Amino acid sequence: MPAALFDLDGVLVDTETIYTRIWEEIDSIYPSHIENFALKIKGNTLERILNTYYADDDTRRSVVSLLKEREEAMEYPIFEGVLEFLGDLQRCGVPAAIVTSSNLPKMTRLFAAHPGFREFFGAVLTDKDVSNSKPHPEGYLKAAARLGAEPAECIVFEDSYAGLQAGRSAGARVVALATTNPRHTLTDKADAVIDGFEGLTFEALMRLFDAD
Repeated sequence: MPAALFDLDGVLVDTETIYTRIWEEIDSIYPSHIENFALKIKGNTLERILNTYYADDDTRRSVVSLLKEREEAMEYPIFEGVLEFLGDLQRCGVPAAIVTSSNLPKMTRLFAAHPGFREFFGAVLTDKDVSNSKPHPEGYLKAAARLGAEPAECIVFEDSYAGLQAGRSAGARVVALATTNPRHTLTDKADAVIDGFEGLTFEALMRLFDAD
């Protein structure tokens, strides 16, 4: 029986547009001089972003403070169809996990905002559970192990290029969500591309793989 491994932002919760605006704001204050910076860093842990792009300690502290302030004011809307799909996975006996670069305080706020959401997942891995950020496959390999599944049995759901690469490097089948990046840029990076979870069932998903 396969297991389902989900990225969070842009896959389960509709927050990627919000994060893009936040990082564009940060980049306007502390310029990285990198084109499309907010998109380039998607899928990376905050620690990796800080270590890669902000050498100055004062700047790092300011970036963390601004990000924390914006995150604490955020809402975490769950995409349409997600709860129904997760419920169908449970009925089919398919275990699920979240593999996110987000930190534990954010996950605590998310689960407080959506009582019962945590119960859909047998494991939740955050930034502190891995030493290597996506596109490294560590997070997905650890999630598979926690669910007692072989990586090749897993289905990874991702929206970012780094996350899709992480899923493939883990040896899993990969489903791309066309929520953050254009659909045509995802087809060669995933085994299937979907626009969202509305109307999707586990049975229909497996047929989608068979069709490919």
